[in-house]
Amino acid sequence: MSAQRVCAVSDLQQDMPLRVEPDGVPITVIKDSEGVIHAIGDTCTHGDISLSEGFVEGETVECWAHGSAFSLLTGKPQNLPAYEPVPVYIVEIDGDDVLIDPTVIKEV
Repeated sequence: MSAQRVCAVSDLQQDMPLRVEPDGVPITVIKDSEGVIHAIGDTCTHGDISLSEGFVEGETVECWAHGSAFSLLTGKPQNLPAYEPVPVYIVEIDGDDVLIDPTVIKEV
């Protein structure tokens, strides 16, 4: 499979997660305070909660339900109660299009 358009860069607001579902795979897309766009698995590994409803701080997104924060760079949890990472996806930018291949997980 190849990368597909999931949203426009202009759709993203700084530190505001956006849930997308390319091929039914739930992914959270986030433009951080530096303008870098990240894509991580949308489901908290602790409680099956959407991370797109969470809070972004620096290079982490925090699950609103139990407070686990995940690195936008590695997907690793930064604190308990989560102990399993979420997948991190490769983001490509083509003009104003944000492209993600939901079958390719970034090696971190």
